[in-house]
Order: sequence, then C-alpha cells, then structure tokens
Amino acid sequence: MPDEDAVVADHLAQIAGVLSERASELTADLVELYDRELPHLVHDDESMVSLLSASVYQNIDTALRIFQHGIDPARVEAPAAAMEYARRLAQRGTPAIDLIRAYYLGQTAILDHALDEGARRIAEPSLLGVTMRAALTTTFVFIDRVTQQVVSAYQEERDRWLLNQSAVRIARVRALLEDDVVDVDANEAAVGYRLRGNHVGMIAWYSADAHPLDALSRLEMLAGRFADERAGGTKPLFVPHDEVCAWVWLPVCDPVLPDRDRVRQVLADADPGVRLAFGDPGTGLEGFRRTHRQALRVQALALAAGERCDRALTFRDVGSIALMTSDMNAARMWVADTLGELAADDEQHARLRDTLRVFLATGGSYTAAAAQLVMHKNSVQYRVRKAQEMLGRRVADNRLDVELALNVCHRLGAAVLTGQQTRRG
Repeated sequence: MPDEDAVVADHLAQIAGVLSERASELTADLVELYDRELPHLVHDDESMVSLLSASVYQNIDTALRIFQHGIDPARVEAPAAAMEYARRLAQRGTPAIDLIRAYYLGQTAILDHALDEGARRIAEPSLLGVTMRAALTTTFVFIDRVTQQVVSAYQEERDRWLLNQSAVRIARVRALLEDDVVDVDANEAAVGYRLRGNHVGMIAWYSADAHPLDALSRLEMLAGRFADERAGGTKPLFVPHDEVCAWVWLPVCDPVLPDRDRVRQVLADADPGVRLAFGDPGTGLEGFRRTHRQALRVQALALAAGERCDRALTFRDVGSIALMTSDMNAARMWVADTLGELAADDEQHARLRDTLRVFLATGGSYTAAAAQLVMHKNSVQYRVRKAQEMLGRRVADNRLDVELALNVCHRLGAAVLTGQQTRRG
C-alpha cells in the first residue's frame, strides 16, 4: 500500500497542476475580490493595478509550484513583483495592514478553489481531510514567509521614502529655525504648513531599547492623532530628524497644549518605546521657533533621566528643570548639597521626598497633602518631620531650593540621586 504522505503529495501536485492552468483566471478573481474588500488597492492608476496583478500572479504561480515540485515553503523567496508592489504601497502611505490582509484574503480564496478541485478528485472523506490539512499547513508557511519579506520591504521603503521626500522640507525647516530673515509666504508653500498660526512643538522618538522596523511611519501616524479638527484641517508638520526621531509642529486653533487625557490615550495606543516632549504653545514664526527649542530642551531632559522618566513631558511642567540640568554632574551635586541624606536613591527616601514635595506644593497643608497622597494626616506629619531631619535644617530656611530640588528628583530620579545610603538610627 502506498505511503499516505506520498499519496497526499501526489494529490496536491495534481490539484496544483490543474489550478496552475487557471492561474490567469485565479489572478483576475483575486483582483475582483480586492475590489470588493480592499477597493483602494484596485482604484488606483493603471501602473499600480498592473503591478498588483503581476504580484498576485507570481505569488499564485510560486505557491502552486511548491506543491507540484515538493519545494520547502520555508525556503521560498517572495516574487520580485510582490516586493516591488509592497515598496510602491509604502511610497503612497498605504497602511501595511492592508497589504497583509490582501495576502490572507488571497490564501483563503485559493484554498477554496483547491478544496473544490480536491473534492472532485478524492472520494474518500478522510483522505480529502488529510490532503486539505496538508495544503493548509504548507500555504500557511508560504504566506507567513512571504508576508514577512514583503512587509520588511515595505517598512524599509517607507522609512527611506519619508527621509528622501523630507529632504527639501528638512532644509527649509532648518532655515526657518536658524535664519533671521525669511520669506514666510514662500516657506509656507514649500513646507505645506501655516507659519502664521498657533503651534505646539513636539519631539517624538523611540527609546534606546526599542527596535521598531517602521519607526518614522509609526511616529507620523501618532503625530496625526494630535491634529486639531478646529484648525481648518491642517495636518501637523512632520520632519524626520533621524530614523527613530521626528520634529513635529502641531497646528492648534487656540494656543494651548494637547489635553493630558488625550496625550495619555495616544501613548496608550502607541508602542511602549515612544517618548514625547512638548514645548509651550507659540504664535507666528517666532512662536514656531521658540516652541521647538523648548521641546528640544525637554527631550534632552528626558534622555538624561533615562527610562524612569515619564513618557510625555512638557516645557510648562519641567522647563525650569530642563534649563538647570544641561550639566547633569553639576545638577547631581547641587541636589546632594540641597537635600543631603534625603537625596539617597532608595524606596524609603523616595517616599519621604515625595511626601515633602506634595506637602510644599499644597502650601504646607498636612490635610491637603494627605488627601492628595491618600494617606492619614498623621502619616504625612511623620514623614515631613523625618524628611526635615534628613535635610539637617528647617525647610523654611531654604524653601525655594528644596522645593526645586525635590521636583528635579521627582522628574529625573536616579539620574540626579546619590545612590543608596544607610538609614540613620
């Protein structure tokens, strides 16, 4: 009796041979399917639709040859037309998810045809089931491998395209930031952004331990989520700074920062490695420059603070800290001189620092601090007393410096702390 695997392979080869003769028909069927399910892939210029058809045909042909000749699907390379089509979609900004969905829609459709042909050829239900399971397993490996290759090509091309397309815009924007005399009208037309309006400068970047494959595309999509619907439909000005960082100007109707809840929601939906720095709102060309410079200072602060820093920082919240921490060694020494033992980097001292910080921020009210910290008033009094003991003097003697140093520690954490110390008896 023939080996079952050999029988299955023979049936699959025969089915693939029949479908291969209909490759052009199957290609047309898939293009019609995309017309219904992914119409923007088909409702395009003639060259793109032609390339789509070539990509579909070559993928079908490659998949069927796997079955006809017993080729290992894990070693197959994506067809040239498929790779080029992915690159063209990247240039047009078509979401990568649409490309992936097209592959799995195509896989389902071709397997339906294979099942129909298999049912005509294989009378025994159990053998038909085994054969179709083998077909499904093989096509999954093929589709998984090819989609990885085409999506990688898409991501590489998207980043390259954004950088190349932005080259002129980057030069214009740098000139706007540096030149004292500029033609505002000409530059507005060149960069596609209204310079006379209200702006919020934002720096968006990925942390050092993040390794995104399509960083600029993801950051551009994130920036778009901050678009102010009241600002006349103007899109944010997005300028790649490098492969994992972008300079952004958000056009806003009113000179206000994005709502904190909105920022939190955008970050919640973004990759964990994304970080944001905001400048204060500005108006006109000078405001365009100032808000960006502020955002750069906030970014420098965030980079100095490391991964323990908040994912989003604003100049309004940390501007004074950003201005004083350009020299981190000097800032660390100043914090140590100001806070003494309270600058120790451990959980106990962190609790005391935080309690004292909130106590001072609430006007020296134990009741208000307790409410904000969700603690008993007596616990606040105890911690404030212990914190003052570690300072070695009354807070009132140097309140401004103490409060500022506590805020620096709150924002920068270990970057300005002095290491763990032994608790005093």
